[in-house]
Amino acid sequence: MSTETDSEQTRSTEEIQEAKPLIEVLHPENPLPPVEVEDLPRALQNSIKAMGWEKLAPVQSLAIPYLLAERDMMVQSRTGSGKTGAFVLPLLEKLDPEKNYCQALILVPTRELAQQVTHEVENLGRDTGVRSVSVYGGVGYKNQLNAFKEGAHIVVGTAGRILDHLIRGSLDLRKIHYLIFDEADRMMSMGSYPDMREIASYLPKNRTSFMFSATYPSSVRRLAGQFLRNPGFLSLSHNDQTGFDTEHVFIEVPGMDKDRALIRIIELENPESAIIFCNTKAKVEYLSTVLKRFGYDADPITSDLTQKARDRVLDRLRRHGLRFLVATDVAARGIDISNLSHVFNFEIPDDPESYVHRTGRTGRAGASGIAITLAAPTEKPALKTIAKRFDVDLAERKLPTEEDVQKIASERLTGFLEAKLRKLNRIERERLERLKPLAKALSESEDEVSLLAMVMDEYYQKALHAPPVVPEEKIEQQGNQGSESGDGGNSGKRKRRRRSRG
Repeated sequence: MSTETDSEQTRSTEEIQEAKPLIEVLHPENPLPPVEVEDLPRALQNSIKAMGWEKLAPVQSLAIPYLLAERDMMVQSRTGSGKTGAFVLPLLEKLDPEKNYCQALILVPTRELAQQVTHEVENLGRDTGVRSVSVYGGVGYKNQLNAFKEGAHIVVGTAGRILDHLIRGSLDLRKIHYLIFDEADRMMSMGSYPDMREIASYLPKNRTSFMFSATYPSSVRRLAGQFLRNPGFLSLSHNDQTGFDTEHVFIEVPGMDKDRALIRIIELENPESAIIFCNTKAKVEYLSTVLKRFGYDADPITSDLTQKARDRVLDRLRRHGLRFLVATDVAARGIDISNLSHVFNFEIPDDPESYVHRTGRTGRAGASGIAITLAAPTEKPALKTIAKRFDVDLAERKLPTEEDVQKIASERLTGFLEAKLRKLNRIERERLERLKPLAKALSESEDEVSLLAMVMDEYYQKALHAPPVVPEEKIEQQGNQGSESGDGGNSGKRKRRRRSRG
């Protein structure tokens, strides 16, 4: 799946705006006026023009004033909307290049996004004197350590490697003024929360925190409650009849390959919990069997189930004891689950009204979610008819390739292993030293490297299918020192959104 900065670097801001003409904005309380290019410092104006931007994207124009005013904010804007510039531009204005220490931490889900955000900082900040560094696992420490010693002002990195440096004492975040979460929903899907929770103990309380996310499921809202203080909520979304807080996407998939395609999509999305809809009882039984074969915790629910068995399955889903429920439309009637992050349409419903009922099961109770439809080429016209009828802003994504899955799996596994390595005691580390020569020998042999891959896959599968660790309901901003930061911000005008409290 493409990342945001890929889109930004190949499309002008004007193209981004024209591609999404029906933007409906939800402002926080006490909204600030938007800014335009001419309102920014001359150095940034020059960099913007050098990037080929004629004007700011909506999310940039609307979000920049809040970071400049140092108000903690949750910003909802979709991938490709220009949100990287929405935090990079004000950071470049606020940071002091004369002070040679880390002043801003930007947490991202993957090494690729870390590289892209750093590239954006370098391009937009070319005349500001602000230095940045990408920090991620799977590579050596030398270049990262050198950048810290030279006084990088902005550190962009994945949670696991950032935590490694903090534990080693090679990175000092006690003086940061700004904490940015980029693609927070993807960070949660990568299993980064335990590392983020530990990072919090190294941060000062006296900071401004911003969170950007395409969706705000319950886990991301609780994350915001732990790191942000009385955050405002700024949403750039699209008005439709299926729910304000649900993102709708479809992926074209050859009809015969839908089962394997779904497994690929699920591995990338890694949802906390989801309902997968099929049109027939036979397909429900088949798909739940496929999911179990791949190690996923999935149960079918059809009209054949007894009421007692049905209640038992739904109770597991509500208590987070079950991640995937595979259901028909009839069997799903009356199901009320408030914390679903994803709905998958394995098949397009026969009745157009059913699309609304299916996708309305995510993005509820103030949270947001995503509805993903797998559409065979012959099903696309029917799906687009449904979208037009119900005024759904339906975006198309490409089917993730095996290479995409390999990248994500490698990043997740690296994070899992680095986290486990950090927790080893002295005796365990001594035992590890005995096996290093063998590991090195196996890695250098074409024939025997499969032995290493086998062990890695076994650990990865166990970690991947383990119950996700998500923030608790308790809301409190985390940090280790200092006074409360920012001027407060507010939770937004919509009554049903719960205010996060510090």
